[in-house]
Amino acid sequence: MARNLIAFLGLVTIAIGRAIRHPRRIRVTAVIANMERSGFNALPIVGLLSFLIGVVLAYQGVDQLTRFGAEIFSINLLAVSMLREIGVLMTAILIAGRSGSAFTAQIGTMKVNQEIDAMSTLGLDPIEVLVLPRILALVITLPLLVFYSDMLGMLGGAIALMLLLDMSPTQFLIQLNSAIPMGTFWVGIIKAPFFAFAIALIGCYEGLRVSGSAESVGRLTTQSVVEAIFLVLILDAGFSILFSSIGI
Repeated sequence: MARNLIAFLGLVTIAIGRAIRHPRRIRVTAVIANMERSGFNALPIVGLLSFLIGVVLAYQGVDQLTRFGAEIFSINLLAVSMLREIGVLMTAILIAGRSGSAFTAQIGTMKVNQEIDAMSTLGLDPIEVLVLPRILALVITLPLLVFYSDMLGMLGGAIALMLLLDMSPTQFLIQLNSAIPMGTFWVGIIKAPFFAFAIALIGCYEGLRVSGSAESVGRLTTQSVVEAIFLVLILDAGFSILFSSIGI
C-alpha cells in the first residue's frame, strides 16, 4: 500500500505542478464548493467541541495546580495545550472523520457508477478534476478552522478560569500575554496545511481504489478515516520532535 500511496502522491504532485504553471486549469468553482463543505459547514461542531475542551482543560488545570498553590498557571497550561497541540490535533481528527470520509465516499460512488471511466474517456484527468480541488480546499480551510478552534477553546477556558479564580478579563489577558510567546500560536497553525494535505490525499486515494460494489465504498471509507488519523498522529509526533530539537 505504501508504494501505491507514494505513486499517487507523485501523480498529485505532477497535477499541482501543472496547476502552478497554468493557473487556469484550477477548477475554482469546485475548490470553493469543497471549501464550503469541508470548512464552513464544519464550524458548529468544531466550535462546540473546542469550547468544551477549553472548559475541561481549565477545570483540570485548576484542580491539579491548586495543590501546589499555583492555580494561576492554569492559564499557561490552557494556552500551551490548546494552541500548540489540542486545537490543531482535534480539528484534524474531526475533519478526517468528516471530510476525509466524504471524499472517499464521493469519489468511490463515482467509481462504482463508472463516472470516472467516462471522465477518462472524455480526456479529463480524474486527479485534476476530482483530487486537486479537494486537496486545495482542505489545505486552505484547515488552518482557518484551527484558528477558529483555538479561539473558541481559549474562550471556553477563559470563562471557566475567570469563574474559578475570580479574576477579571483584563487580569486573564495580562497573565496570558506573559505566559506564552506568539510562536506558540504559530506552532499549531503551521501544522494545519500538512495535516490537511495528508487527510485529503488519503481520502481521495482510497476513493479511487473502490471496486465495483457498494460494500467496497463502505469498507474503504472506514479505512480512509483510520489511515488519515494514523498519518496525522505520525506527522504530529514528527513535528513535536522537530520543534523540540530546534527549541521552538
